[in-house]
Amino acid sequence: MKATIPGENEEGIGVDVIDNNGAEHEITFEKQSNEIVYHQCEQYADDPANRTPEENEYNRQARRYARYYVFLNRGYDTVDPKWKNPVHLQAVRSAIDSMDLEEFESHFGDLYQQLKSHHDDDTERVLHPPSDSQDEDYHLYRKHVYLGLDPLETDLADDARELATEFGLDLDQHAPTETSLSGLTDDGLKAWTSFSTELFERSDGDELAELAEGFYVDTTSELHMAYLDHDGIEQVTTAIEPDREPDARLEVSPIEPRSMEHFKAALEFNLICQIRDCFIRMGVTPPEEFQVLGVGLIAAVQAYDEVDFYPDYHLIQDDGTFYGDINSKYFSDNSLLGSVKSLLN
Repeated sequence: MKATIPGENEEGIGVDVIDNNGAEHEITFEKQSNEIVYHQCEQYADDPANRTPEENEYNRQARRYARYYVFLNRGYDTVDPKWKNPVHLQAVRSAIDSMDLEEFESHFGDLYQQLKSHHDDDTERVLHPPSDSQDEDYHLYRKHVYLGLDPLETDLADDARELATEFGLDLDQHAPTETSLSGLTDDGLKAWTSFSTELFERSDGDELAELAEGFYVDTTSELHMAYLDHDGIEQVTTAIEPDREPDARLEVSPIEPRSMEHFKAALEFNLICQIRDCFIRMGVTPPEEFQVLGVGLIAAVQAYDEVDFYPDYHLIQDDGTFYGDINSKYFSDNSLLGSVKSLLN
């Protein structure tokens, strides 16, 4: 995958992408919405119905790559949704990794209990099967994760304090880790959001890496589920959650969670696989730390099954290998994947 930005003005930004099949794409983002408003590729049919599954995936890879390329090189929030941005997912993974088991259980104990109830009759269900559910084995239990940022835990603490005063905030008096964004008034949320946005916009790549150390889990959504009804149509139950985009979505089938410590490690590994999927589905090789096998994003599992040029990244090898000697088949220079710089290293 290769990309350039041939032009930018107050209204939009253009990106030219050459995909891994050699096709050229012209893509334009509208700055007001950060959405793609123009995409032209002469090598593939305009109507997706007239393309092969592989051509459709190359087309989607080009769009995802363009979104991430603009995000990296211009700082615009073009990766949509946020929970498919590998930078956000890595921040969530790091935040969960830093938790002790007590804090982890306070956020994810309901998910653990629900999974355990499928394997232990003495464990009470958190959610009961909907009346129109086709089969409990096809339930996917969801938790959305929302990050907060504590710049006082980074080397940018002094700069952050100075900037915060411009928005009427005193970081020493009201520490970010003790200020839940979900409980703020509209004015308070606007002040914190504006401060966070400005802090990001003023930071270069190295400083963004510093900021990543200050992320923590601010809150999580209520447990909810996606399931298939009797007509085979996906349904999603409702849940109370903040009025903002989550930074990660965890979707887990009714697996045996084992101990809380093991479950914590399993969720972290799922996030590693999600990060891998984000890179692969924009047509690039994941950083080495994320060159693993296992289930990550559910949509990626479907893509790996349906698109011929993808190996089965979601399936462990016959010997149970997740890591091991897998580079030659999955992540080598001959794997049809390109490369892109990353904020994750």
